[in-house]
Amino acid sequence: MPGGTWTLGDLTVTRFGYGAMQLAGPGVMGPPADHDGALAVLREAAALGITHIDTAGAYGPRVTNQLIREALHPFPESLHIVTKVGAVRDQQGGWPPARRPEDLRRAVHENLEDLGLDALDVVNLRLGDAQGPRPGSLAEPFETLVELQQQGLIRHLGVSNVTAEQVAEAQTIAPIVCVQNLYNLAYRQDDELIDDLTVKGIAYVPFFPLGGFTPLQSTALSAVATRLKATPMSVALAWLLRRSPNILLIPGTSSVAHLRENVAGAGLSLSDEELAELDKIGR
Repeated sequence: MPGGTWTLGDLTVTRFGYGAMQLAGPGVMGPPADHDGALAVLREAAALGITHIDTAGAYGPRVTNQLIREALHPFPESLHIVTKVGAVRDQQGGWPPARRPEDLRRAVHENLEDLGLDALDVVNLRLGDAQGPRPGSLAEPFETLVELQQQGLIRHLGVSNVTAEQVAEAQTIAPIVCVQNLYNLAYRQDDELIDDLTVKGIAYVPFFPLGGFTPLQSTALSAVATRLKATPMSVALAWLLRRSPNILLIPGTSSVAHLRENVAGAGLSLSDEELAELDKIGR
């Protein structure tokens, strides 16, 4: 698997993982148009050796977790599922926050039920909003997750859509194993945070590693891809794996062929010159 492995606490995962968000229906709402196709993607991810699947109860809502259970349960010991809590879905397709203690307890129990698990491997507390992180204390919601961890319902904790200050605050309350923020070749706000987390042995998991709903566009990226006879997206994934050893990838897709393409692409070998050229894009 490209990039080898990383440990989240005591859990070893492949650095190349899979994000299940795109398995839900349009706008991440409702069931997939192709139910069997969604199950096939999850089974192919496992067959390729991927051991890190990212999901959330808000996807669907509850749809992707139920698909993961249908496709892969009982889960092999090597497979680790990372979920997130702190937001729900409304009828308009929005992501309103849900961070009161009772919201978080409900979310954790729904994740356990939908995945068919007694304990969740990793739970990320999602903060901020759809526009990005927002400053402010995370103590109350994070302490609720620590209580659930002490009850044995959660193995490890992480934070998502957060500022560097919130990451630091979380660490004063309990150990975290990962930070999940928006980051890619063109969006480099977290460079300093990534370097800091590397030293501390904490994983950094970029969401929208390929730009999200508006795919990455760059003449420099296209030029390097052309020279390597690869797709721009493959080059962007390979760059992320080279950027720092603690970066874990969770690109999503609803296509088996595209999943295989992503895995192969992430294994591209980039020269120092190509890395330097790509490095200029987001600076």
